[in-house]
Amino acid sequence: MDLAWAGILELQEALETGETSSQELVELFLQRYETYDRGKVRSILQVEERAPAMARALDEERRNRGKRSPLHGIPVLVKDNIDTEPPLETTAGSFFLLGKPPRQDAPVAAKLRELGAIIVGKANLSEWSNFRSSYSLSGWSARGGVTSLPHFLDRNPSGSSSGSAAAVAAGLVPLSLGTETDGSIISPASTCGVVGVKPSVGFTSRRGVIPIAFSQDTVGPMARRVKDAALALSLLGGPDAGDPATLAFWEGFSFRWPLEAVPSSWRVGVLRHWQGRHRGVDRALDEAAAVLRDRGVEVLDGVELPSWKALQEDESEWQVLLSEFPRAWKAYMEARTGAPMDLSMLLRFNEEHRGEEMPLFGQDIIEKALQAPGLESEAYARALARSRSLGGRDGIDKALETLGLHALLAPSGGPALLHYPILGSRGAWSTSGPAARAGYPMVTVPMGHMEGLPLGVSFIGTQKSEGFLLHLALLLEEGAPPTPRPRFQETLSWSKGAQA
Repeated sequence: MDLAWAGILELQEALETGETSSQELVELFLQRYETYDRGKVRSILQVEERAPAMARALDEERRNRGKRSPLHGIPVLVKDNIDTEPPLETTAGSFFLLGKPPRQDAPVAAKLRELGAIIVGKANLSEWSNFRSSYSLSGWSARGGVTSLPHFLDRNPSGSSSGSAAAVAAGLVPLSLGTETDGSIISPASTCGVVGVKPSVGFTSRRGVIPIAFSQDTVGPMARRVKDAALALSLLGGPDAGDPATLAFWEGFSFRWPLEAVPSSWRVGVLRHWQGRHRGVDRALDEAAAVLRDRGVEVLDGVELPSWKALQEDESEWQVLLSEFPRAWKAYMEARTGAPMDLSMLLRFNEEHRGEEMPLFGQDIIEKALQAPGLESEAYARALARSRSLGGRDGIDKALETLGLHALLAPSGGPALLHYPILGSRGAWSTSGPAARAGYPMVTVPMGHMEGLPLGVSFIGTQKSEGFLLHLALLLEEGAPPTPRPRFQETLSWSKGAQA
């Protein structure tokens, strides 16, 4: 077995039979970090110095008492906006918080440890989860520099969970955690060629996670296999008294994987709103529809979101994020530090440390957020209601209900772009918007490549449809073309006739 490319369930079997040990897996992670990540992919901000000792202790525990869970002894990375106990830092990639780590793990990180997973480090990200500048370069943070696509190092992995996706794609870990407000799991997972799950808002706890917006933030897994991502999601979800959204979500709801009952027949609608943006992406979507049909899924092509035209002209989501960010940031920082905090403090820090923090782009988003209407304003209430409605009730839900569909199928986004610090990542595009506005789930699955650049397609559903989406993702994965392993090459040399 090639341990660097094995999935969680394969690794767990190897651990149970003695073919390998958690200590060997951590040593492999450290070797690959030194060989492929340090100075190349740059997916990791900090390595956990205690990881080898943790691995040895978990190996001993396995021998004496058995495994705690399917994650026992498995190396995992978490995004650097998820709180972890010292000596690991949690900084959102900024020097603002460096040297002042949180006192304890966020609930999702604590669950990983309780399950026996080994948090081997913190993943690089787009600083402040890409909510600092309109011209930000995805995957760039002041602390970590820019994360690169493992396949071709001059290409951008997309963001903001850039390091979480790139580390899985590079064979460093079989599982990582990312966060999403709009596209930050789906886009980098697709661009890097891994499975990414953006769960419904409330499925996983956001307490102890550096936020953007109460109404859209969510935490989800990235993995090499759909089964592994589904397993991780099932273990990490649940109510948290410190996050009211989880209490509302889990009331009367339960989630088990594999699904205990599935429909006798599946109906999926293909969204073509993004047709023509990229020929390779169009082809991947066609191939995905064909694979689903071969597996007995009824596929309806050319389905439309009823709210699509309105979505193209609407800025209510942007207004919601700007209004929620200052309040969410303040609440997180004060809970973490125990001292009064205000977003203007970050604005001043960045100005005072301009050389370190703003060598490529500024902080116009933070400036706009400080001027946005407050959460008690009528303007915010109207924007929130409109944004949720366009994405959910009048968008995804209406399309599903009208045609009796279990899910929608769409491209996840375009292939990796070249790093372009001057204009940042403005040429990137993603299909995550409607689900993000509504707080609904998405699952992206690798669907081949174009000239070595991974491509992905996504399943989109209504709230609490994670099980359906993952089941469909598993059906698709079984017939999907193989995802290319990364080449760690400096640049991509196009074959004759190929187009970017």
